[in-house]
Amino acid sequence: MFGSKLRFDIAERALWTGAQGALGVLITDLAGVSMWWAAPIALVLASAKSWVAGRLGVLGTGSTLPKALDPATPPRTVGLGPAAGYPEDPLTP
Repeated sequence: MFGSKLRFDIAERALWTGAQGALGVLITDLAGVSMWWAAPIALVLASAKSWVAGRLGVLGTGSTLPKALDPATPPRTVGLGPAAGYPEDPLTP
């Protein structure tokens, strides 16, 4: 399961990086400025994407993937966890 989540994460990162780079090149071409400005523009786009995704996506991850596909989302636990109720559990008196 983690393998498929990792694939989605790698694909998301690759697509966003490619889109940000392409937009940086397009903006410099349309503005008629030196191509050296493409990298700083792409970095600004990456920062803006992270800021927006941090507020719209899974809280605290900066990912645009849904919770079910995001490897940064912690696994769901029920109750106090798998060790609840055992004598060696530090939460029991």
